[in-house]
Amino acid sequence: MKKRILITGANGLLGQKLVDLLTKQPDIDLIATARGDNRLPYTDGYTYRSMDITDRQQVLDVIGDVAPDAVIHGAAMTDVDKCETQKDACWAQNVHAVEYIVEACQNTGAFLVHVSTDFIFDGSAGPYDETAEPNPISFYGWSKQAGESVVRHSDIKWAIARTVLVYGIAHDMSRSNIILWVKKSLEDGKNIKVVTDQWRSPTLAEDLAIGCYLIADKQAEGVFNISGKEVLTPYEMAIKTADYFSLDKSLIAQADASTFTQVARRPPRTGFILDKARTVLGYDPHSFDEGIAVLAGQLKPQTI
Repeated sequence: MKKRILITGANGLLGQKLVDLLTKQPDIDLIATARGDNRLPYTDGYTYRSMDITDRQQVLDVIGDVAPDAVIHGAAMTDVDKCETQKDACWAQNVHAVEYIVEACQNTGAFLVHVSTDFIFDGSAGPYDETAEPNPISFYGWSKQAGESVVRHSDIKWAIARTVLVYGIAHDMSRSNIILWVKKSLEDGKNIKVVTDQWRSPTLAEDLAIGCYLIADKQAEGVFNISGKEVLTPYEMAIKTADYFSLDKSLIAQADASTFTQVARRPPRTGFILDKARTVLGYDPHSFDEGIAVLAGQLKPQTI
């Protein structure tokens, strides 16, 4: 019998990669949900349902009607600076929505995979394992920690998939990432400044999708770090990007975070230890160099 999986945020980057992945699994019956119309470029292999995660009744109705075996909740407000200035919208999407989804999972007996972030940490002691104590320093981080807390204190079967700096190519090229930004800037001959005093484990969106699928498929409970395997500074990521595309590295200048004016504070050093995900799930992510190659391969068809 097919396992029925419902995902939230299907129009987003992670959602798109989950649809790509799960429609290829013969034993999965996929229900993709997002607010408003389906913006995916194809409709085969899954069912689309419009669902606004901030509307409790809609969440209860759709998940109740679908009765999934598992829910992968990837939808969230992730713009860190916007979360700082639009706190009500942030709390509605990152906390209240989680309460509604947990309630719906409780009603249907669904297993929940909740996607979270390294921004629940203050960045004083990364890389982190799954037992590290959260201490958010931004409203976004606080809202995501609160969402985790809702899941942890529920009576449902749950897992939390924490991730870091997700990058990838969206179908409609609607969002940039450090690789695309560096590539375009250097191709245009622009000088760019990139920080050397922040550390992250950049995560290929396809790897995050695989990690979420492995958790949902095994119904592996608890917290899992699902990120890239290396801890790098954005400057190192920029240099690797320039090297891959044979672009002029002399245009890349080192800077520290104080050079940039940002509304929300960023944790300086995060990054994740992946031992648990490797052992329990068999999770094996790409290196950043391999991730650049994956993106480059996806760009080619669109540049013809």
